[in-house]
Amino acid sequence: MRLILPAVVLALAGFAPPALAQQAPRMAGGCPVADPATFHACALEKVKAFNPPRTPDGVPNISGYWERLYLSQDIEEHDRDAFNTQAGPSIVVDTPDRKVPYQPWALELKKKMVSTYISPLASCFSTGIPRYVIAPGPHQIIQTPGYVIYLLEFAHSHRVIPTTARPHVGSSIRLFNGDSRGRWEGTTFVVDVTNANGLTWIDNAGNFYSDRLHVVERYTMMDADTIHYEARIEDPQVYSRPWTMVSALLRNKESGFQFFEQACHEGNRSVEGSERIGMKMYQGVTPPRR
Repeated sequence: MRLILPAVVLALAGFAPPALAQQAPRMAGGCPVADPATFHACALEKVKAFNPPRTPDGVPNISGYWERLYLSQDIEEHDRDAFNTQAGPSIVVDTPDRKVPYQPWALELKKKMVSTYISPLASCFSTGIPRYVIAPGPHQIIQTPGYVIYLLEFAHSHRVIPTTARPHVGSSIRLFNGDSRGRWEGTTFVVDVTNANGLTWIDNAGNFYSDRLHVVERYTMMDADTIHYEARIEDPQVYSRPWTMVSALLRNKESGFQFFEQACHEGNRSVEGSERIGMKMYQGVTPPRR
């Protein structure tokens, strides 16, 4: 049985207890994980050789309970800090400096984001995409004909991803997790995400995007217990070019594991000023329109 109260407090802040950090794997799916770029290159080769189990309708079976490989502390390289956040490598894999390719105005905003604004997760808002995959707490994927359901224990967040051909919702509809449409390309589950509301961060370090975000996610099994995750991210409002981040989902095989409903209260204002999130961060900043 898990001790959930300390874990919940730490998860709200996006922190991992020291014990979890010490248990971090050195390998995932047969690939070393210390450097995400090395892991990514290795994983792209591993997936070619693996024939995943199938559902009754013939597509790869990615159902199960999962844990994220890399945490949502900071998607760029970072040291251990005063809040006991463990050090970590950059999970950005395709820019020369392995950093998010911000436009100049956006980089200046990002530098003061954490000191000026409260993380949306502190107010129990859903994580947004792509943070969903590196979010705190256990994950669960359920497959049914025509849909993939992706659940997070954190704040009982959920995604319902249709896998039959249908258009995205209208452009006037903006959502915390955006609007997802899935399809299978060979053994890879590809999810096209649009219609974000721009009110969430990618991590605790304040990396952000606008409501012009477009993400293409790719989930591919490397072996029976590992999913390689890749997210191609575009936002012409904020970034100077598209970029890619990677992670992995590791199967939770704990005997008797239970997926709890973590009742994080929507709109929680446990920290003074926690309403100062999302697009309010643009107060006093006039980003260029393109």
